[in-house]
Amino acid sequence: MAYLTLLLAILHVHKALCEETFWDTTVWLSGTMTLECVYPLMDNLTQVEWTKISGKEAVTIAVYNPNHSMYVETNYLGRVHFPNSTQGFHNMSLSFYDASEADVGTYSCLFHSFPGGRWEKKIKVVQSGSFAAAVSPNSYLSAEPGQNVTLSCQLQRSQPVQHVIWEKVQPHQVDILASCDLSQRTSYMSKYPRQTWSNCSHGSTQSVLIIRDAIAADSGLYRCRSEPSTGEKTVVIKLIITDGGASKHFVLLIAGGSVSLFLVILIIIVIIFYNRRRKRQVRIPLKEPRDKQNKVATNCRSPTSPIQSVDDETEDIYVNYPTFSRRPKPRL
Repeated sequence: MAYLTLLLAILHVHKALCEETFWDTTVWLSGTMTLECVYPLMDNLTQVEWTKISGKEAVTIAVYNPNHSMYVETNYLGRVHFPNSTQGFHNMSLSFYDASEADVGTYSCLFHSFPGGRWEKKIKVVQSGSFAAAVSPNSYLSAEPGQNVTLSCQLQRSQPVQHVIWEKVQPHQVDILASCDLSQRTSYMSKYPRQTWSNCSHGSTQSVLIIRDAIAADSGLYRCRSEPSTGEKTVVIKLIITDGGASKHFVLLIAGGSVSLFLVILIIIVIIFYNRRRKRQVRIPLKEPRDKQNKVATNCRSPTSPIQSVDDETEDIYVNYPTFSRRPKPRL
């Protein structure tokens, strides 16, 4: 009986520790950090509560009820706000104006809904840094918007894998997308705003993550962490969602640029041809007087020319002599 009691106590402590150390998102500490919390379902929401978990205690930060005004705890007045509250009750992300090391810890975002009940997301804030800087992709995958994207992670065959976790890694935070316990064939429902699906079957040689109706925001680094008995294995895939509209615009831009370049070249050729033709037209009038001068020069009759001598024989020559008045001689 004592042994059973001790075993139950150990299980209870282990469960409490697991609940205490588990979180959906890890965020780097920054002065203006934002803790994302978006309710994914369409249930009727009644209230949302933000708390900071410290050991077994939960310190209230803010409480929002549509039928009442927003309540913010005194120590957080002027330090936190809800940037997306005007867009709807489903997005109750919490932003800090001037966060400090005192804000490091685990936070809880709890929605009360009908008929869904409680929906909780836990976020862990750690010291500043960059998650993406320590991650290098093993492979690349590209897809177009609207497609269903399948990411695959090869598992070890020699050693049975007990646990597989899919994460999206961003510079400022890491989100858990799927968590599978392959031994018990159970999966964890992700609190990530974008809904994903992952297989969770014991003995499978690979784990897949499916993103339905991909959008540009799905681009980024995805990490698959498997835990065989020999240690953890990590695979990182970089997903690139190409913007179809931007691609078409880019193609049209290139085509338009080519047409414009062709027109410019054509205009330049026309201008060059026109200038050359104009120069030719200017040179021709200058040559004509010279030709005429040459013709005049050749037509001038030289005194020694036989042609001129012949002409002289045939033409009459007239000479004008002056007439002098006759005066009588003076008489002596």
